[in-house]
Amino acid sequence: MTYYYKLGEIPPKRHIQFRQPDGSLYKEELVSSKGFSGIYSNLYHIYPPTRVEKVLDTVPYKVKALKDRPLLQTHLKTCNVGITGEDYLEARKMLMVNDDVHIGICNPSGKQMDYYYKNGEADELIYVHDGSGWLYSQFGKLRFKKGDYIVIPRTTIYKMEFDEGEVRLLVCEIFSPIETPRRYRNELGQLLEHSPFCERDIHPPSELITEREQGEYLVKIKKNGFLHHYVYKHSPFDLVGWDGFLYPYTFSIYDFEPITGRIHQPPPVHQTFQAHNLVVCSFVPRLFDYHPLAIPAPYNHSNIDSDEVLFYAEGEFMSRKGIDRGSFTLHPGGLPHGPHPGMVEKSIGKKETHEYAVMIDTFRPLYLTEEALPYVDENYPMSWKE
Repeated sequence: MTYYYKLGEIPPKRHIQFRQPDGSLYKEELVSSKGFSGIYSNLYHIYPPTRVEKVLDTVPYKVKALKDRPLLQTHLKTCNVGITGEDYLEARKMLMVNDDVHIGICNPSGKQMDYYYKNGEADELIYVHDGSGWLYSQFGKLRFKKGDYIVIPRTTIYKMEFDEGEVRLLVCEIFSPIETPRRYRNELGQLLEHSPFCERDIHPPSELITEREQGEYLVKIKKNGFLHHYVYKHSPFDLVGWDGFLYPYTFSIYDFEPITGRIHQPPPVHQTFQAHNLVVCSFVPRLFDYHPLAIPAPYNHSNIDSDEVLFYAEGEFMSRKGIDRGSFTLHPGGLPHGPHPGMVEKSIGKKETHEYAVMIDTFRPLYLTEEALPYVDENYPMSWKE
């Protein structure tokens, strides 16, 4: 979980009078998860966050899941995909979906957003494969760089501003709260001593933004397969302060400390996040197993309860052939998967690996979308032939 944090000015108690210099009240807003029983933050606005100037036309923003495809091991060759759209929102292309998560890529051209964006139905987990920049939200400025996970709670209103250079993002929309693994937290939510990361590795916004000007401010809200266009007379970044546990933050894959053992460790030791019906894991450089007869390559595995997605970020992957940086594999439940022929023997005697990958295990089936079809490697299902 995140930890308590605050920026700007706040009153000594929640839900009491907190006045502006002209004597009018600041407008308090509670942003809470799981109704009133999850983590939350209290925000203090100059203007009412409810004051809408006008509502423009709604635009479809849907994906089509292909539920009639045969059961196949899948390789999506997204390694050489170039720009996928002009700006951040247009460039998001979802490739695998179910009712719990949408997984895709986003390679924007660098055009800056002239609007604000809010995901009204999903928390977002963005892995920065290439590029850097700033996330601006009502919670303040948040710096991100290559290798960062950006966790954005739903209803956060934000803009992405990218530095010059290529930008490649892995984007996950997750329809339940994103949390740190429960087994790494004590009863008060603090990360335990044996956790592979700690609160020092979690980076909240660094500086509050307070925009007092009035005008026309467009907020695009994603909800139920549409983009809803709301226009306000004031900026959504009109906060003078906030505090709580709910806010966007970054965590770098380079700060994940791997857990190793004498024999091969199963994927749960790499777990970084959890949500309803899914987990996210980080594979990072690590020493291999040190039993004298250890086999570093993973053993064959039949997924009884889950589909397994791997996004290959960096390095050479010891168990796979023909997989390049920036590609996906999907190994669905119902089929065994394992190292390609020859990779088990080849791994014996190796002392370490230098790979980086993001793994997403879902506990309900994933479906490819129409947008994924151009990237399907038709030869991959037969790639285990000797």
